[in-house]
Amino acid sequence: MTASAGNHVAGQPRRVLILVENLPSPFDRRVWQEATTLHANGYEVSIICPTGKGYESRYEAIDGIHIYRYNLPLEAEGAKGYLVEYSLALFHTFRLAWKVHFARGFDVIHACNPPDLLFLIGGFFKLTMGKRFLFDHHDINPELYEAKFGRRDFFYKLMVLFERWSFQSADVSIATNESYKKIAIERGGMKPEDVYVVRSGPKLDRLRVLPPVPELKKGRTYLVGYVGVMGAQEGIDLLLQAAQYIVQTLKREDVHFGLVGGGTSLEQMKQMAQDMGIADYVTFTGRVPDQQLLEMLNTSDVCVNPDVANDMNDKSTMNKIMEYMALGKPIVQFDLVEGKVSAQQASLYALKNDPIDMARKIVELLDDPTRREQMGAFGRHRVINELEWEYEAPKLLAAYARLFPAAAPAVPVTLSKDGG
Repeated sequence: MTASAGNHVAGQPRRVLILVENLPSPFDRRVWQEATTLHANGYEVSIICPTGKGYESRYEAIDGIHIYRYNLPLEAEGAKGYLVEYSLALFHTFRLAWKVHFARGFDVIHACNPPDLLFLIGGFFKLTMGKRFLFDHHDINPELYEAKFGRRDFFYKLMVLFERWSFQSADVSIATNESYKKIAIERGGMKPEDVYVVRSGPKLDRLRVLPPVPELKKGRTYLVGYVGVMGAQEGIDLLLQAAQYIVQTLKREDVHFGLVGGGTSLEQMKQMAQDMGIADYVTFTGRVPDQQLLEMLNTSDVCVNPDVANDMNDKSTMNKIMEYMALGKPIVQFDLVEGKVSAQQASLYALKNDPIDMARKIVELLDDPTRREQMGAFGRHRVINELEWEYEAPKLLAAYARLFPAAAPAVPVTLSKDGG
């Protein structure tokens, strides 16, 4: 470590600046778990992020973490929309980074993608002031672009280039699973010893098992639950096709569907349910507070993940899978590599992108309460004993020890007030 690294004063806590563009803090659960874990283990933490519903304050301190927010006027759709969104985000993030620099200071920039452009800010402070740069790889953006637009054109190649520059700029990177670690090494050119796998393990104090709320079933016997983004690659259209097959072809009028989450496709999906004649069997809540999310999932008899089988989703670990498992719910999803790594025997696996097979597997579980109970118990046991955030927190701290080998906090791992 050079003498100028971070311009750190001996004896003072290391200071971390986390950059995140796609969700506000503390709404972004992974980022908040990382932030609270770092804070509980002796680091001073600031976050720069966008505003969002319920998170409109431009500055606030929560649990000792300083949050600086900026306003993004739109949620992007199409290449031009993303260009505007990311340009504004970079401008405001750079502006606020200077504000944090003068107000609180920082020794390391911890950048969470998307987009793969935050290396411009991390790299600037690294080159000019000796700050450390950690790249937290949340999404594989080249595959995300291909999933959204169905092509590998100039912009796809640009995504690959930005991704590589992000890795090349980083002192250390964090991957959410082994598939992402492989990308960091093979496509990003990072040394294996500089890449740490830190999964987005759930916190059981947040994902509480609660009594069901029968009213959410709308007078029907069963509830099928979903939580997540309402976007193109999330496969909500496939889930609605599965629901239509269950209701109209199998004549199962005893099943209701509860879909929790917001996104660019929410209104389109509502209209699709209307056009398919199943709107009465589907509740779209939009983005809701944790309590309503927990009520829906705790009331569900089966939970689903209809993520489209593509290269991106095949390599990505979905938070919703582990959240379902934490609540002891049996799962139906398409046959995806990382989905199987997470869920194992807690899930049934439908043929890729086949809504009819998904529908049949949902009904198969609804009609077999013993199997539902066994699968749910397996999933919850796996979270409690292997996947909960407490098992990931030491890996995050190890990544920071790699950044500052001579000055990492010499204390045992401490869990934050909310469990991480």
